[in-house]
Amino acid sequence: MLAQKNYFLLPQLLLAAALFCSCSGNSNGKTNQSTASAEKKDSTQVEAIAEVKENPYKPVDSAKYYELQKYLANGDTTGKWPVKNDPLPINGAILPFNRIIAYYGNLYSKKMGALGEYAPKEMWRRLNAEVAHWNRADSVIKAIPAIHYIATVASGTPGAHNYYINRMPEKQIDSALAIAKMHNAIVFLDVQVGLSNLHNELPRLEKYLKMPNVHLGIDPEFSMKTGALPGRKIGTYDAADINYASAYLTKLVKENNLPAKILVVHRFTQGMVTNYKNIKKQKEVQMVMHMDGWGEPELKKGTYRHYLYSEPVQFVGFKLFYKNDLKKAPNRLMTPEELLKLRPKPIYIQYQ
Repeated sequence: MLAQKNYFLLPQLLLAAALFCSCSGNSNGKTNQSTASAEKKDSTQVEAIAEVKENPYKPVDSAKYYELQKYLANGDTTGKWPVKNDPLPINGAILPFNRIIAYYGNLYSKKMGALGEYAPKEMWRRLNAEVAHWNRADSVIKAIPAIHYIATVASGTPGAHNYYINRMPEKQIDSALAIAKMHNAIVFLDVQVGLSNLHNELPRLEKYLKMPNVHLGIDPEFSMKTGALPGRKIGTYDAADINYASAYLTKLVKENNLPAKILVVHRFTQGMVTNYKNIKKQKEVQMVMHMDGWGEPELKKGTYRHYLYSEPVQFVGFKLFYKNDLKKAPNRLMTPEELLKLRPKPIYIQYQ
């Protein structure tokens, strides 16, 4: 009986052995799969690490940077200029190694500035002449051309979202970029938010702001926080708004390995920018406070002195109006030679 019992157990033992072998084989397979998976993961990590590259743009010469900042201060002895706690910018910084000479406007309008007033070839003939004049006037800092295009335009009508703005179609922004490319110029996209805000408007331009040659301008004049309509009153930005724009650009620079960006902030009254001391400077973003009021030379110099010289941030700009600056005596534009006598010297010049 015992032998018979063992006989009947034999198939079961054979089955158990087979199952054991099968399980052992599966276990080895899982181990091999796990090993392969781990190796693949390690390989992926190595590839990911290999993809992290250093910023490929030209490194900043720190000695030259601070030397030029002192040059721009133009002998100021008050301690305001050069600005204190000025961070050395990341690779690819344009300022203060170059002076930007920009034509401003919108391609839909001949009344908003020189950019839209002339056909591209004629516009470039005029802009290149201004760049050449600046290079003759200042042999220390090279002048380079730029296109400053109003991509979001304040409007007298409410529009689809009651924001009182017109957002330019991408084909028009693409046209502005194409015009800039004709002479290898950098581009500024300007935002007039109306009853909207920067949180709504900047993401709409993100695909362009990710481009290494595209920078940003924001205009407090048309930031209507009180609900007043654009053009009826002068709007305002607080340091918090400017810091938001700067942080937005900083994030894009870091995530896309871009050169330093430039942020231009328009200003011609005290109330257009509040709490300037709270504006945060970033090494990824170069800040230009831009005097864009129109009028006779003495009025413009007074505005510059009261609102830009007296409230230093980092760099300064100056706008010249081909038409409005001529309305009152002495009925002329200020020259590069005159502007270079200002304290500090402007590094961003805009013609409208």
